[in-house]
Amino acid sequence: MNFLKRAFWSMKAKKGKTLLQLVIFTVICVFVLSGLTIQSAAKASSELARQELGGSVTLQVDREAAMEKQQSEQSESDGPPQFTSTPISLDDAESIAALDHVKSYNYSVSASANAENFDIIESSTSTDDSSDTESDQAAGGDQGRGGMVQADLTVNGTLTSDEAESFSDGEAEIVDGRGIEESDAGSNVAVIEQTLAEENDLEVGDTINISSASDEDTTQELEIVGIYETSSAGSDQAMNFSFLNPYNTIYVPYTAANTLKGEDYTDTVESVTYQMDDAENIDAFIAAAEKTDVDFDVYQLDANDDLYQQMVGPIENVASFAKNIVYLVTIAGAIILALIVMLSIRERKYEMGVLMAIGEKKWKLAGQFITEIVVIAIVAVGLSSIFGNPIANVLGNQLLDQQTTASAETTTTSMQQGPGGGGPMGGGGPGQAVSDAFSQPSEAISSLNINVTWENILILGGIGLAVAIIAALIPSISILRLQPKNILTKQE
Repeated sequence: MNFLKRAFWSMKAKKGKTLLQLVIFTVICVFVLSGLTIQSAAKASSELARQELGGSVTLQVDREAAMEKQQSEQSESDGPPQFTSTPISLDDAESIAALDHVKSYNYSVSASANAENFDIIESSTSTDDSSDTESDQAAGGDQGRGGMVQADLTVNGTLTSDEAESFSDGEAEIVDGRGIEESDAGSNVAVIEQTLAEENDLEVGDTINISSASDEDTTQELEIVGIYETSSAGSDQAMNFSFLNPYNTIYVPYTAANTLKGEDYTDTVESVTYQMDDAENIDAFIAAAEKTDVDFDVYQLDANDDLYQQMVGPIENVASFAKNIVYLVTIAGAIILALIVMLSIRERKYEMGVLMAIGEKKWKLAGQFITEIVVIAIVAVGLSSIFGNPIANVLGNQLLDQQTTASAETTTTSMQQGPGGGGPMGGGGPGQAVSDAFSQPSEAISSLNINVTWENILILGGIGLAVAIIAALIPSISILRLQPKNILTKQE
């Protein structure tokens, strides 16, 4: 195997060319390794985000179908159609909750109420006569019982307050006592806002009395089991209507909210939110739910994996860019390296002619050139494993910052161009919800955990060896196909 020794002495004699090939090969390997490690980190981060955020599916009334039904029923009557909501029975809600992939679930019931033995936090114009009519209409009171009734409070009924939207997204947090728990179903307990509690000198253990906004005879005595603090500034409408003021929102068990709404709402809820164990399972869950006895002509399942999509969007863009880096650098590097090796081999035509003339086999000459470039490739892979990780971290996180910024700007533009207005619960409306949703993943994906693994190095080694062999073999074949006599006679 003398060609191995010749390869070694040739590399030693031509140190300049060997060093040039090593530098070029190392640069190629560093960028390929960076692309591979960024892809691996992006995939790991995406899987982690999918498992942690999960996503949710909400069972609620199909409003569009309900309106179409009302329009068809009142086509012959005078006046505009009125929307009638059909509450969801607990049996239907629990039948879906029993399906696979449900990590947890929560009920939601919204009601309006008036304060009986305490003072609400007044909005700036809520007592103006000019706004009374509008406030009555916005409060959604019951007609036919003396007209529309203005409400002081928004009452949010829930199975567990921890999974209520304001608490789960960090907008509200318990500062004293505890939240609403599943075991509170059937009890008259409440969680009130800190400002409301301070203004009325209320503490955990005290009781408050409220009455239904639609039926003054329906009253409840609620024991305060917790006090929460909200960071919500409320919607623009909260300046006009006290019940939209976030300080006037209280949380109670869904059964207590149903009592305020009337007997027709016993053992029902307005909506159910199912938290998934993995966002990837949302479609399978919906398909299974549609096979249950729930009437999906009346209800619908809305998938909500916005948090997951907004989190992995920038990550997937970075992974795609890294994948392109691997392809482009590998192809361009192979071409550049092949040209350099080709020029080097052409300069050694006389050497090859002499060796073939004295009987050296052609495959050994090809083996010599391949050995030279493979040795360089092995050293380049080793060097890239040292320098590749810090470069990949800088490159990957810069790309992630750019993608996250671009995604945030797109979201902000969509919010500004979309419909405005505050939501009915003083949460800032759809625009605020989108903003809050985006703020969470932005914090969660501030950086990628990029580390070179043995798998990355093995893949890089395979790519590097393939590039080295192809770069040496192609130009070698073009010369080795010639006869020694032709090579030597043409040599000047």
